[in-house]
Amino acid sequence: MAYYRALKMGMVPKKLLTMFEEDGEVSKSHALPLEVVKAQAERLGVPLLIKEASWNTYESRFIEAMNECRAKGISHGVFGDIDIEDHLEWVKTTCAKSDIVSVHPLWQKPRRAIVEELLDVGFEAWIVVVNTKMMPAKYVGARFTRELIEELEAAGIDSCGESGEFHTVVVDGPIFTERVPVEIGNTVLRGDYIFAPVLLKESN
Repeated sequence: MAYYRALKMGMVPKKLLTMFEEDGEVSKSHALPLEVVKAQAERLGVPLLIKEASWNTYESRFIEAMNECRAKGISHGVFGDIDIEDHLEWVKTTCAKSDIVSVHPLWQKPRRAIVEELLDVGFEAWIVVVNTKMMPAKYVGARFTRELIEELEAAGIDSCGESGEFHTVVVDGPIFTERVPVEIGNTVLRGDYIFAPVLLKESN
């Protein structure tokens, strides 16, 4: 939604940054395989920039990415923060070290309104990671729908997952040239988190 709103603001995307685990196999937090992230970038028509990091090296690798972007003449970065001040301040402060201006199109917008707009404009998203300390494991692998929003909210679960309750993958919507062909694999439990692996389907 941040990307979508940035386009509406007249911004032009030049790079798509995704942070990956140290081994370079999956993205951090969402555990998306490289081929899925590449497929997303291809359908956005934006070059992909990947940095591999542990949580200890995350900030230095992020700054490295920002420095590379600034060297290419990129002056602004778009981020999806909504209302958590610590997240906003980290992004603003860290970007400033590379003379990058952080832009937050969703800041202070009502969380419920954001997810409703996500569906209204035609995005397709799936829950692929659930923190089982914060919500039931049964929601992993579920498609994001208005009914699901209602169910989460009724259970006292933030439907944006803004505090890390869950993570999603977006595979279609108005920012893509075509749908990313994926299938959701069998769930995997790792500590307090349950993952639904996202696999790129072979083209026919």
